[in-house]
Amino acid sequence: MAPFYEYKLNFRNSFLTAARNFPQREIVYRDKKRYTFSEFYDRVLRLCNGLRGIGVKEGDVIGVIDWDTYVYMESYFGVPMSGATLHTINIRYPPELIYLTMNFANDKYVIIRDEFVPIVEKNASLFDFVKGWIVYSESGNPVETKLSPKFEYEDVLKVGKCDPPDLEDQTRATIFFTSGTTGMPKGVTFTQKQLMLHALSLSASMKYRPLMLTEQDVFMSLVPMFHVHSWGMPYIAFINGNKYVLPGRYEVKTILELLKNEKVTFSTMVPAILYMILNDKAVEDYREYLKGWKVIIGGAALPKGLALKAVSYGITVVGGYGLSETCPVLTISVMNDYTSKMKYEEALDHLISAGLPIPLVNLRVVDPAGKDVPWDSKTVGEVIARAPWLTKEYYNDPEKTEELWKGGWLHTGDLGVIDEFGYLHIVDREKDAVKSGGEFIPTLILENAISEVKGVGEVAVVGVPDPKWGERPVAFVVKSGEVSEKEIYEHLNDYVRLGRIQKWWVPDRIYFIESMPRTSTNKIDKKLLRKKASE
Repeated sequence: MAPFYEYKLNFRNSFLTAARNFPQREIVYRDKKRYTFSEFYDRVLRLCNGLRGIGVKEGDVIGVIDWDTYVYMESYFGVPMSGATLHTINIRYPPELIYLTMNFANDKYVIIRDEFVPIVEKNASLFDFVKGWIVYSESGNPVETKLSPKFEYEDVLKVGKCDPPDLEDQTRATIFFTSGTTGMPKGVTFTQKQLMLHALSLSASMKYRPLMLTEQDVFMSLVPMFHVHSWGMPYIAFINGNKYVLPGRYEVKTILELLKNEKVTFSTMVPAILYMILNDKAVEDYREYLKGWKVIIGGAALPKGLALKAVSYGITVVGGYGLSETCPVLTISVMNDYTSKMKYEEALDHLISAGLPIPLVNLRVVDPAGKDVPWDSKTVGEVIARAPWLTKEYYNDPEKTEELWKGGWLHTGDLGVIDEFGYLHIVDREKDAVKSGGEFIPTLILENAISEVKGVGEVAVVGVPDPKWGERPVAFVVKSGEVSEKEIYEHLNDYVRLGRIQKWWVPDRIYFIESMPRTSTNKIDKKLLRKKASE
């Protein structure tokens, strides 16, 4: 009897089928590069072999500093396939934080785009832990740099392809750092098996209404590749055989042109990117190409006002939810037995929520005693979860790890409710919540209400110290048209009369500002807004 092969859910085994079944499916980078899955897989195997050829060993960490390019796409696959760990470096960090995270991760090699080289060169001596810099330029010309030792990316690939090692699927595949909105960024790691299980589960969820994705859909993720594996979309696209479009640096005109020319049908993004696209003066020229576009919104709550604007362009929007620590997706707002009986417009309040747990996710909302809250849309609790792809620990931080995994459940730090149909609604971050008179005011519900007022573009509600109540809410608003403070208060008072919000929730003040401050992951920086409101 032949010996049994214990199948490993690693990159080598997971992507063979896609290259075989969809050899002519395309990967497109802007208007600069276009190649097939077969050609892409060939380059991935060459990168895998080339990395080993320049001295990369199993377990080494390889950082990438780049926009969303074909090089980054190849690194997503080739680096873990070689046995190394991919470190997706946040290019929106200030230089000192880039250094700190690279040093903490112990990057041995770095793949870096030419335009980012000067940032590192300014403090080149600090990066003595790096054994090699793999540089590239879209021009194809050699990159002039004092960084040493230097390897040209295309030269690394010239070594030739090989059969990658059949690694254990518990081999560490990636490391990256959280956005740092509540303190110093924390390192999270994921194994090859975890990434594959996450991709397979999320892929299964996206086949439900109203997304109903097939192999004919064209993907263009607008989640930066340095941020939580671009929500797993590159892996899902390759597994499913979906044409994949890479936008490079995010520019509205480029995104709209790619939508038009590449016939993009599906994207993922945070609300800020959708807002940026729909409020750009060029969007009207592309209205016909937006119709039928399916979009998952995550990273922050999707305001109803923004969702309604998207729907007016013929865009199908659904919400999703997760954390850096959860790989990231835990829930998506697809239809279930109850909402499937509704028209899309009727189901919108459910579909812009955090949604339903995707397969293999065990999700609960619990009170301080750890007891599950009722599904009544009112009772607030903390969201906790279990799934096979959640990060095991914070990198070299046992104290924070213990907090994260208290009681054997991953504690998200998010406050939520569950409605009568089983949909999760996030009402606040525990650290962002406004506690007034000993009671929580759900800021996301207030933001959602204010977003519906005509002329409101973006809105954020934060708490400020109050001598009587402890904290009181204030609202910051970016206008998209003509709107007054009086109109916003009239709308909120209508909500009070309808019983949709409590009177004492209504913000004490409304500030009109030109733009929202942003974190490194393009979320609204509420820490800075609280500081501004307290000045």
